[in-house]
Amino acid sequence: MNIRLHRRTALALGLAACATAFAPLASAQSVADIKKKGEITIGMLVDFPPYGTTDAKNQPDGYDADVAKLLAKDLGVKANIVPVTGPNRIPFLLTNKVDLLIASLAVTPERAKQVDFSVPYAAATIVLYGSSKVEMKSPADLKGKRVGVARASTQDVSLTAVAPEGTEIRRFDDDASAMQALMSGQVDAIGCSTTVAAQIAKRAGSNFENKFNLRQQVMGIAMRPGQPELKKTLDEFVERNKKNGELNKLYQKWLGTDFPALPNS
Repeated sequence: MNIRLHRRTALALGLAACATAFAPLASAQSVADIKKKGEITIGMLVDFPPYGTTDAKNQPDGYDADVAKLLAKDLGVKANIVPVTGPNRIPFLLTNKVDLLIASLAVTPERAKQVDFSVPYAAATIVLYGSSKVEMKSPADLKGKRVGVARASTQDVSLTAVAPEGTEIRRFDDDASAMQALMSGQVDAIGCSTTVAAQIAKRAGSNFENKFNLRQQVMGIAMRPGQPELKKTLDEFVERNKKNGELNKLYQKWLGTDFPALPNS
């Protein structure tokens, strides 16, 4: 081998070694791995009450937090809940920063290409909620209006799908920012869940109202693709706790209603 070829070979081997060293962790993960670790790291939104919020000690709280703790208890491990945002929750999962997402993540065909979902463990209705002084009875009425949404959220996708040309869609980092934009008059309406709309109604009374529904969504626990054993375990966890009433108790606690009838998909 001549010196030049030897150098090229050495360089290639060195680059390959570096690539291996800085590659993300292997995506495959078994239930046994989680139990051996003694902890499961779960990504969760904390700006989507009552599903995700924080308590008086600024710790993750809400329906999703309670589901995460119930899952950890079921597995016999500690729950390590990591706050995520709408835009970064799937990247956090795919880069192994978290083991799972219990993050109010709606099951959509687009997301199903990136992650696998458990059977639904929750549901939410997405609405257009806006100023009672501005008439918006259908998507056609959005032309010329300023409408806010949380960036990369289901409400963003739902609104974008129906908004006519001429709608000014303003995207914010989270629901809290979109809600503040509505209440301060920066936008005429926002796409949000009925739970967020209820929060606005408590603060602003009759100044705002539900205009029309954008989507009914179901939410699943998300995991990296190629983990059939983990998916089976999560599906069984959801079904078991639907049947034994535990999820209904949590729904009553946080949403004040019974657990909804959901499709098993």
